[in-house]
Amino acid sequence: MTSVGRWAGIRESAVLFEDEAVLVLNKPAGISVMGERHETDLVRLAQEDGEELFPVHRIDKVTSGAILFAKELRHHGDLTRQFNKRTVGKSYLAITRTSELPEGGRRALPASGTIDLPLGVGRKNRVRVAGNREDIVASEDGRRWSLGSASDSASSGSFGDKKSYPSRTDFARAWGDDHHDLLALRPVTGRRHQIRVHLAWIGHPIEGDPLFDKAAASRGDRCALHAWRLAFDAAWASGRRIALEAPPGADFWGVLGDGAGAVPEGVLDGVRDW
Repeated sequence: MTSVGRWAGIRESAVLFEDEAVLVLNKPAGISVMGERHETDLVRLAQEDGEELFPVHRIDKVTSGAILFAKELRHHGDLTRQFNKRTVGKSYLAITRTSELPEGGRRALPASGTIDLPLGVGRKNRVRVAGNREDIVASEDGRRWSLGSASDSASSGSFGDKKSYPSRTDFARAWGDDHHDLLALRPVTGRRHQIRVHLAWIGHPIEGDPLFDKAAASRGDRCALHAWRLAFDAAWASGRRIALEAPPGADFWGVLGDGAGAVPEGVLDGVRDW
């Protein structure tokens, strides 16, 4: 298939919302939003088909879900400011592995919680928690993770000789079994790889995440992270709030294997507006 034909197919199958100012796609996993180190991406494919799009935000190549594009630069600035001011509503879905206990068995995540761990950049430009893994502590009720006193300097902005950034992810648990949890997540801050790193560092990595499972790609697994809900204000339409939901595809649920059938119908209803 030519790149032009590929863009037409993606656009037709993935469009969630479109008007005179913006286009919102339910991006499939495995294709990037724009350039960087990838040879093909949505922006380039659209350009080759004669359509110019301006991405307002990013989601990772391995992540599926809602991505917002401005059709003209005059709309782009206001939309990016909404992301910078954190007035955009956004939530994700993730399927995580339950952590193993030293004495055997597994520990599921609580019904809701907050991961409040600063992030920095380590060796090879990899995002990591800006502190020591052994200094991550959970609150008495098991609902909040933060750095203990040995890493307090990281939370105040220093991480060795590198900068660190306060980062917070809130979550609600929608469903789980002995091996997996299905989470709805809100990244209060929007750092690169934030959700993926936060979950992995508290012992609940996202299923199929190549950052923490090097064999995932060779097995053909996809990363079970999906940009689920997105809401923003349309200044070009008298400030109307546009709220959208991107349904996850079969490949997202497929990471559960035979367990996918155990997920109850309507399981997301309870976390849709938590």
